[in-house]
Order: sequence, then structure tokens, then C-alpha cells
Amino acid sequence: MRITFCCSNTKSEPWIAGFTQALPEAEISVWAPGTPQADFAVVWAPPQQFIDAQCANRQADGEASLGGLRCMFNIGAGVDALLRLDLPPNLMLVRLDDAGMAVQMAEYVCHAVIRHFRELDCYERDIKAGQWTFRKPQERADFPIGVMGLGVLGTRVLSALQMFQFPVHGYSRTAKSIPGVRCFAGATELPEFLKSSRVLVNLLPLTPETENILNFELLSQLQPNAYLVNVARGAHLVDADLLILIEQGHIAGAALDVFRTEPLPAQHLFWHQPKITLTPHTSARTIRDQSIAQIVGKIRALERGEAVAGVVEIERGY
Repeated sequence: MRITFCCSNTKSEPWIAGFTQALPEAEISVWAPGTPQADFAVVWAPPQQFIDAQCANRQADGEASLGGLRCMFNIGAGVDALLRLDLPPNLMLVRLDDAGMAVQMAEYVCHAVIRHFRELDCYERDIKAGQWTFRKPQERADFPIGVMGLGVLGTRVLSALQMFQFPVHGYSRTAKSIPGVRCFAGATELPEFLKSSRVLVNLLPLTPETENILNFELLSQLQPNAYLVNVARGAHLVDADLLILIEQGHIAGAALDVFRTEPLPAQHLFWHQPKITLTPHTSARTIRDQSIAQIVGKIRALERGEAVAGVVEIERGY
């Protein structure tokens, strides 16, 4: 069994050591141009050259075909960077189901929501100014939270928010059923979902249909003094529209962890809007040991001829 590792901006040595220990029978190496084709690949934002190297050849119609590659594992939940590449249509692409990211995401979103709800940012500002102030407690019933995207991460976030007794509801492309959560689905139910939300948490996958979805029209449908938490992808959000709605007062603020360009350029206006809290794409980091264990488990399952979870439908985008 040959496994190749091609993960941009990732230190390869600990990953290779972990896979070597877990799969001593496998030949595991870091990909480089000219490396022989692999049976399995572990990737994050690989170049097109890597994809082409895993293809046996180009057919007469120009379409890529697979060589010996059986499956490609993405060390993250989002696969949008891969889907921008020219992929063979019969490629099995598998994403991580969780690997420690869901609890991190739940922590981050709960912190962002509670910080806004309890006005801790205001208290922090007052304390820095030497002011000892109090604010009237707000009612949870006045802060219904809507989560867009009900995959593994979105479902875990909703479960965590329920523990704090916020009204919660969810939105997804197709119908879902989650205990204690009012679920909306499809384009026809989106307006009602937005009208029911004062806090909006975005965990949608990035696809051509969801790019720029957080625009003026959509955000304007949220309840007055709404709050946005974007922990999915920067390309979901139309930056200028958010800034306008904050200036108009319809949006009270936002917590943003993802951006169109990362690192966020120094001249970007988000740096100068005090009602926006910025973090450097750290809401849910890949945990190496858990990721290796999950990928190894799936490789062994495939070797036994079993189905695995997390297979991406390339046409759908997730």
C-alpha cells in the first residue's frame, strides 16, 4: 500500500510519523513531482499538478482518468479548495467527519454568542476606560439563534446552544430533523428562517450556490439588531454589505473567523469597525492525532471492502 501526503502550509514530519506508526505495512511519503502514483492520498489545498500526477492519462475527450489512486482524504471539513481543481469524475474524495473539530466549533460559536448576548465586549471597553458600569440583563427569548448548515458541525453547535436555553432553529438545503430544533429547508423556507433569527451562525459549505449568500438582501431579513457569526468561508459574505448594515444599525455586530483573503489585508475596513470581532481562522483547527486515526480507520475499512462516511458528492459540492 502506498500513501502520499500533499498538504499545503502543513508540517509533514509529524503526520508521516503518525501514519507510519498506525500503518507500519504501508509506504508513506511526502509528494513531490515525479513521485509514483499512490493508492491513497492525504491532502489539503494541493496544486493541480498533484491531481494530474495521480491520473493515468488524458482520454481522447480530454477527461482525466484515475491511475492507481483509490481514495483521496481531505484533512478538513471543507472541500471547496479541492473542488476548484480539475478532478477526475470517478475520484473518491473523503472529508473528515469531525476529528475534534465539532467541539471546537461549538466552543467558538457559544463564546461569540454569549459575549454578544451578555454584552461582555461593552464591559471590556468600559473597564479599559476606567468605568464601572452595569447593564440590564437581556432575555434569552429575545435572542433566537439560527444556524445555517446542519452537517456534523452545525448539529453539534445547535446542541451546545440548547444547553444555554437559547431558542434555536436550523436551515439546510434538504429537510433535517433535530430534537428540540425547528428546522427549515430549501429556498422557499429561507425567508421564514431569517425572519425568525436575531443571531445568524453560518456553517454552510461553500458551493457556487452559496457563494455571496450573506449579502444585503439576505442579512436585511434578519430581526433588527441582528448579530452574525461566520465560521464557514469568507466567500460566503459580501463584506461591503455587512459594513453598510452595521452603519445603518440593522446589524449590531459580527464575529468573523474566515475571510476572502487570509491573512486579512492590513487595509481592509474590518480592522477599523469596532462592532466586528476578528479571529484568524481558528474556530476549529485540525487535530492531527484524531485525524490520522480517522483516516487510518477509513483506509482499513476500504481495504475490507466496506463503505466509509464522509464521501463527498463532487457534483453537489459537499
